[in-house]
Amino acid sequence: MLVADGLTLAASGLVTGEYVDPNRGPSPIPHGLSFESGSWTSQWTAVSFPFDELVASWNADTPGGTWIQIEMQARGAGRETKAYTMAIWASGDGDIHRTSVPGQQDADGDVNIDTFVRAKTAPALDAYRLRVTLYRRQGLRTDMAPTPTVRMLAAMTSAAFAYAIPSPFEGAAVDLPVPTLSQEIHTGEFPQYDGGGEAWCSPTSTSMVLSFHGAGPTPDDLTAFPGPKYDDPMVDYAARYTYDWNYKGAGNWPANVAYATRFGLEGFVTRLRSLNEAQRFIDASIPLVASINGALPGFLGGTTNGHLLVIRGFTANGDVITNDPAAKSDPETRKVYRRADFERVWLGGSAGIVYVMYPKGKALPPNVPDLPANW
Repeated sequence: MLVADGLTLAASGLVTGEYVDPNRGPSPIPHGLSFESGSWTSQWTAVSFPFDELVASWNADTPGGTWIQIEMQARGAGRETKAYTMAIWASGDGDIHRTSVPGQQDADGDVNIDTFVRAKTAPALDAYRLRVTLYRRQGLRTDMAPTPTVRMLAAMTSAAFAYAIPSPFEGAAVDLPVPTLSQEIHTGEFPQYDGGGEAWCSPTSTSMVLSFHGAGPTPDDLTAFPGPKYDDPMVDYAARYTYDWNYKGAGNWPANVAYATRFGLEGFVTRLRSLNEAQRFIDASIPLVASINGALPGFLGGTTNGHLLVIRGFTANGDVITNDPAAKSDPETRKVYRRADFERVWLGGSAGIVYVMYPKGKALPPNVPDLPANW
C-alpha cells in the first residue's frame, strides 16, 4: 500500500492542456475541457512473487472542477511496460464522466475495466509503480480554486493460488448487524445507470457497508438526487456516483471503494485466500463486499455471471452469513450460504476479491503469518 497523505495541486508549475471526454454522449459536460494539472509518481514497489494481475485503489476528494487519473507501470525481466491508465475518476459528474479506459492492450498486457492483466506470453513481472495526476479546470476564481486531495493509493497484485474447498473453519460464530438493502426493489429506476436497479448489486452492497458504519449521503444529498419518492434512496445515489461510463455499469471495484471514502471511510480492493482470512475482518467488525461468479445453491436465479454481496458473519459450523442484494425485499436480503458452495463462486469465481471499507483510523486485523501480506 502506498500512502500519499494530503497530496494536492501546487500553487505554481502546473501543466496546462485540454481533456477530451471520451464518454460525452448527450451530456451538458463540455467535450473539450481546459485544465491545469500536476502529477506524482511512486517509487518502484517490489513484489515477492511473479504477478499476473493488479488492481489499484485510491482514497481521494475531488471537489467540483477537479478530477484525477490513476496509472500503473510494471517491471520484470529487465524491462518496463508502458503506463496503463487504471481510471479517470471524479466523485461528482458535473465536469467529467468517471471512466475506465478501453483499448490499452499490447504485448505486455491489458486493462480489463479495473484490473491490469499480464499477457500470457509476456515476461514475468516483479515490480510496479503508480502515478496519479491531479486536474483542475482552468478559469476558476483564483481565490476559490479547488484542488483534488489524494489521501491514499494502493495496489493489489496477485497470481493464481491453491485453495481447499471447503476450507477448515477456524473461527467462531459471529453475525454483524449490517442493515439489509435489496437491489431488486430498484428495478426500472434510473435506467441510464446500467438499466436500473436490477443490476445494482455493487452500489447496494457498498451502501449496506456504509450504513453499518453510520456513513453515507446526507438527507440534503438524497433530496437533490434521487428525490423523496424513492425507497432506500442511498442505493440510487450510490449507483449514480459509482457509475463507470465506459463499462456502462456501477460494478467497477475500486470506484465503489473510492465512493465510500467520500463519507469518512478508508478502503481498498484486495484478494483474500480463504474464508478464514475473511473472518479476521468480520471479527474486527469490518464487513466485506465480495465478488462471486457461478452457480450458487440458494441464490436468486441459481447462478450469476458476476455479482457482489456482503459477508457479514459465519454460523457455528462455518457457513457464510451474507447480505445478498439479489433479494425481492430488504428483509429477504440476509442469506446463509454453505461454506463450500460460497467458496466455489468466490475463490473460484473471482479469486477472492473483496472491498475492504472501514472507519478512518480503525485498526485492521493482522495479516496471516508466513504468507505474502494482502492488506
